[in-house]
Amino acid sequence: MLRLCDFANGENIKAITQMSTQTVQPGRAALMILAGMMTLGLTDNFVPFVTPDSSLSQFHLIRGGMVIAALVIAARFGVGALWPQNPMAVLGRSLFTAGAMVIYFGCLALLPIGVVVAGLFTAPLFVVLISVLFQGKRVGPMRWMAVVVGFVGALLVIRPDPAALDLVAFLPVCAGLLYAIGAVATRAWCEGEGTATLTVWFFGLLTLFGAVGVLVLPAGNGGDPAGFPLRGWMPLTPTLIGWYVAQAIGALIGIVLIFRGYQLGEASFVAVFEYSLLIFASFWAYILWGQTVPALGLLGMALIAMAGIVIAIRSQRDGA
Repeated sequence: MLRLCDFANGENIKAITQMSTQTVQPGRAALMILAGMMTLGLTDNFVPFVTPDSSLSQFHLIRGGMVIAALVIAARFGVGALWPQNPMAVLGRSLFTAGAMVIYFGCLALLPIGVVVAGLFTAPLFVVLISVLFQGKRVGPMRWMAVVVGFVGALLVIRPDPAALDLVAFLPVCAGLLYAIGAVATRAWCEGEGTATLTVWFFGLLTLFGAVGVLVLPAGNGGDPAGFPLRGWMPLTPTLIGWYVAQAIGALIGIVLIFRGYQLGEASFVAVFEYSLLIFASFWAYILWGQTVPALGLLGMALIAMAGIVIAIRSQRDGA
């Protein structure tokens, strides 16, 4: 998945780089993906450092601006084109992927990172449903079974209590749905677009969302992490800027490593290693924040990963 993240653009990387004519090197490809996911798992755990005294809008405005500046400089040196062949298609696709990341990073202030990442990784399950319901594609029983298993895993991670239902716990799954729509749109609308183009438009919309947020939302008071998604502009400090820079650099490094992994390996093989983000994010959350995942949550993560791996392999085999 291109989380690219961000976390945010894995699907566009798959669609573009799987056509590479380079020699397949599965060992190096796996290492690249693992390194990329380890990087993203670490930098996503940096977000709680800024949640008490910053805002989600400010975070996206500043971090997105930094990434865009780096991509523009790279483009000036001939590393990728930034203007799309079909601007409206790329804009539409970016609306969904950027929306997914707004929810994802907002949830990091409210929920354990393992829950948030697991919710985002329900995206392949939604891709199957969207492909069947809206594109008329046919899938076999293995993928249908994987969808059911994956959603059971999501429920085990979220562990909703009917007596005290907290809808916030389902927000990461909403992020997974939006990300899935963006993934389908990447394949259907953005064929032939470059990775740099898709990435800069994705971060461009995140920056725009951030700019609107800091203008519309009240400044509020620092100190409460739960206020992170609801505040506007907050006073900048050298510490905050340092964390923004670290997150921006980590996002770029992670994207480059994932991109390289898909250049070196077959998409169906490489996609399996993306689910290591569940492990790395939970590991860093334990190291940095002392967060632990209960046994049912671990089982749920395993089911989500298993479902996604089955879907990736079967989809590649069937050409869907």
